Amino acid sequence: MILAVDIANTYITVGCIDRRKIYFWERITTVIGKPNLEYAITLKSILEIYHINLSSIEGAIVSSVVPPLNRTISEAIRKITGIRAQFVGSGMKTGLNIRMDNPRGVGSDMIATAVGALEMHRPPLIIIDMSTAVSFSVIDAESSYIGGCLMPGIRISLEALSANTAQLPKISLEAPRQVIGKNTVVSMQSGIVYGYASMFDGMIERIEAELGESASIIATGGLMKLVLPHLRHEVAFDETLILKGLLTLYERNRPLPGKMHRS
Repeated sequence: MILAVDIANTYITVGCIDRRKIYFWERITTVIGKPNLEYAITLKSILEIYHINLSSIEGAIVSSVVPPLNRTISEAIRKITGIRAQFVGSGMKTGLNIRMDNPRGVGSDMIATAVGALEMHRPPLIIIDMSTAVSFSVIDAESSYIGGCLMPGIRISLEALSANTAQLPKISLEAPRQVIGKNTVVSMQSGIVYGYASMFDGMIERIEAELGESASIIATGGLMKLVLPHLRHEVAFDETLILKGLLTLYERNRPLPGKMHRS
């Protein structure tokens, strides 16, 4: 069993996983500036809630798009497990041929989700990760990571709409019954939910046109559940895709026998 951690801008996803099952996965709020001891206490509490014996954790791996937290989380993990976590980054064996202008510029989270998707699906693939930002990652028929696109996430768009428009209120995120809104709240909900669904469908069609063939669509991220029922394309949803990718990356970069990974 390993401890897998994904540090994102809004949440930090934490889970314990091996080839048999995912023992748990939880999310905690990303807070820059919090001492590593506070993160250590939170992580230890989560492990205790799920009755995870610390001695059963053989290693730890972290993907991060928040560099200021890397050392903090690394120290938190070391405090409670004695393990020095691996970080997804350049020099790591990924099994991916990254055909980008700057391969090192690809986010570690996007690498992990791509690796996880390739474990379970035959390429070509379009991977949609709906987090703080929305990312599309494209894997061609030869399993090469050939690029993608980025756009604001739903919450960012909604907050910008409310904050920068004096008469538009803050609203709950839910799909209205109709596309044509009869009041301001329903109109905003329609624009966000059906607007993003239409945008996703349109982007999928454009990507497939560039690929010259159809692709399997895999989606992840909690907010994807809001849009998923309204897409016209068939989409496989996997909320724990990044944990599965992190497990594969750990296995491909497992410390050599006899090499100490505990402090």
